[in-house]
Amino acid sequence: MIEIDAQGVVEFTQELVRVPSTNDPARGRSEQPAADLVAAKMRSWGWDVVVEEAAPGRPNVVAVVEGGGGEGPTLMFEGHTDVVTEGDLSEWTVDPFGGEIRDGRLWGRGSADMKSGLAAVLYATRALQLAGPFPGRIKVCALADEEGLMIGAHHFVNSALSEGVDAAIVAEPEAGEICAVAKGALRLRVDFTGKMAHGAMPQHGRNPIQAVGALLVALRAYQEELQAAHPAHEHLGEVYVTPTVVQAGSQEQVNVIPAVAAVFVDVRTVPGVAHKEVADRVEELAAFDGIESRVAILVDRPPVEVPVTHPVVTALAAAHTAVTGDEPVYGGVPGSTDGTVLTHWGGIPSVVYGPGGKWIAHQADEFVEVEEIVRCTRVFAEAARRFLTGAGQ
Repeated sequence: MIEIDAQGVVEFTQELVRVPSTNDPARGRSEQPAADLVAAKMRSWGWDVVVEEAAPGRPNVVAVVEGGGGEGPTLMFEGHTDVVTEGDLSEWTVDPFGGEIRDGRLWGRGSADMKSGLAAVLYATRALQLAGPFPGRIKVCALADEEGLMIGAHHFVNSALSEGVDAAIVAEPEAGEICAVAKGALRLRVDFTGKMAHGAMPQHGRNPIQAVGALLVALRAYQEELQAAHPAHEHLGEVYVTPTVVQAGSQEQVNVIPAVAAVFVDVRTVPGVAHKEVADRVEELAAFDGIESRVAILVDRPPVEVPVTHPVVTALAAAHTAVTGDEPVYGGVPGSTDGTVLTHWGGIPSVVYGPGGKWIAHQADEFVEVEEIVRCTRVFAEAARRFLTGAGQ
């Protein structure tokens, strides 16, 4: 088994957690300090580091580590440097940016999602390098804005840095599950335009709220239709069509029929569901006599499905068994990750696996088991060795 620096990876996770790398310009926060920390660690090992801004103050950090063992494939390890806000501090029993270790757990915002995973891929790559040589190379990527519009991942796949990557392991928290499938996310905004009028004289107006009501009812029926046409996926579950925001009128003027209204819809899909067809159908359902409607696509992240027989998945599964002694457990990503962008837009087969609970992300008192950080680092190092040498195929 490849020897790793267990103490180092845990301490570096603590360092990362202590950086409040939320995208919050009003408080002077961004990924920049976390990216700087990652880049400094890479340079301390003698790695060549490329830093490219996906947006001002929001850098991607990429290092290419050559194996020195001749020609071979290119494996990408990916993590993101941003975290969501800590939220209401009264809900926390620990300092959200303290990186405290207590009861065998490392606590803090981003400890699971996903600074422990980011630290693990760095230290796994370093361990394999020291144990080398190995064929091919590893690209270690710390990308910006996974928690937002994934501009870091989109920038990466549209840059020369993505060229030649054969497969990617994304180190998101999945509680030991190997996730080669991820649910799709389609977010829509439906705008309705009617005509303003006095509530006492509705005949002089065109009420867009009536169109909102009709759409909400129709969306429920459409969800049932989609679920009947696309049975629940083994790892991803059902298709969901969920209205999440309704905007219309004013509490200060309840006697006024508004001129405009809007509905926001969050659609979660499984493989086989075509997002364009969904958007077109919602546009049809939004049609209402006398009311203009327009559908805008806010986010379009198709579902991802990589065969479990792909070499990157088999290498990861074999490494999991070699390190843990347990048979691999396959699962699915309930949301979307940078892997969605890498696979769909970049053509890079990806699999998601990393330290931390599957449902702990974005919650108060976020934590990751210290033992799990170390274990995943060992799995990553072994998975990379197997993928690059072909031993796991």
